[in-house]
Amino acid sequence: MRIEPRPISSYPWYIRLFFWKQKRTYGKVLEPGLIWARSPWLFATLALLYGALNRKRSPLDSALRSLLTVRVSQINHCAFCVDINAATLTKRGVSDEKIMALQDWQSSSLFNEIERAALYYTEAMTRSDQEVDDAMVDRLRRYFDEDALVELTGLIAFQNMSSKFNSAIDVPPQGFCQIPVPN
Repeated sequence: MRIEPRPISSYPWYIRLFFWKQKRTYGKVLEPGLIWARSPWLFATLALLYGALNRKRSPLDSALRSLLTVRVSQINHCAFCVDINAATLTKRGVSDEKIMALQDWQSSSLFNEIERAALYYTEAMTRSDQEVDDAMVDRLRRYFDEDALVELTGLIAFQNMSSKFNSAIDVPPQGFCQIPVPN
């Protein structure tokens, strides 16, 4: 990593509570959390935003959310993000075959129309040589109301920020995913 974490005991108590939760959820403290927490205000705000986007009552299907976060992570070359998000995608019931096909989703028959519309949008938001157009949003409106479109857009934007941050810092994978997902 290009920036090293500090010892856990050096972080404020309220940040260590987040680390405790990560350890309960993932079995270990997440490396990006240790880096973000070097700025406690940034980390706390980021954790709250992540919690809002990943809540159970989201208007977006949980497997779709994970599918999109893996794709953003692949595009942004974030090894840590591909690792943790692919593991979450597996836990949410997506087959290994589909995960392995994600990098070439456009030529795969494994993805349904909702996933395809969301993946087109994801790539347009993520790749700097593409842009979102009205036809793309109109296609999404077949499947998502405006509140869900806001959540979809927020999720993709958040994952872009997160994966670009982790990629720039060179955060390594932490061994969550047993599937060798290409990035």
